[in-house]
Amino acid sequence: MIRVQREDFDPGAELARFSSGKTNVGGICLFVGLVRDYMGHDPATGSAVNAMTLEHYPGMTERQLDAIEAEARKRWPLDDALVIHRFGRLEPGERIVLVAASSAHRDAAFEACRFLIDWLKTKAPFWKVEHTLQGDAWVDAKESDDAAASRWD
Repeated sequence: MIRVQREDFDPGAELARFSSGKTNVGGICLFVGLVRDYMGHDPATGSAVNAMTLEHYPGMTERQLDAIEAEARKRWPLDDALVIHRFGRLEPGERIVLVAASSAHRDAAFEACRFLIDWLKTKAPFWKVEHTLQGDAWVDAKESDDAAASRWD
């Protein structure tokens, strides 16, 4: 299931709904991404981020997320998958994304969850602007994200 929404989500409620009635599942892996309060990889050197705005094209984004989920289902024996991605203006500490994968065995759930978030970071059509005291800056693709995603090629 894919949801792209402006509203926040409750990870506990989503996990409860996602796992409800699943007696054939041995493991669920869940990842929640948050807005950091600094740019880059190092909080000591990165500029403070006051907010982030995420934009997307409705329809196109959901189709691409569906394709990523379908690829995960081809690669691992998943019972189910869930991707929730927010858009709009978000403050540091707010939730951006939730990815969950369930399977009869934990390895498939872990691997699929990692795959889903790695491909989502590099292949999903979202555009991010970070708002800092120095001004607004579009967020470029990161080499580290490309490297993480490339291991699944």
